[in-house]
Amino acid sequence: MKLTLYGKAGCCLCDEAKAAVAEVREDIPFDFEEVDISLDPRLHREYGERIPVIEVNGKEAFELGVDAAALRNLLGTVQP
Repeated sequence: MKLTLYGKAGCCLCDEAKAAVAEVREDIPFDFEEVDISLDPRLHREYGERIPVIEVNGKEAFELGVDAAALRNLLGTVQP
């Protein structure tokens, strides 16, 4: 299972999402990639004001934030 977080530095919602991801990752193993959209104009156009955006196995699952309980619940239903 792979989780990707699209965000940028200085984004408080992104920091909260990263904390939720870290909490869940203590219990549920998954690959994690963090992508800074400010480094890529295409990604910045695509995600812009929706960050943080979280993809699970390449499919958007959350935008504008996530809490640990919702993420844990979703990951419990995803096929690896």
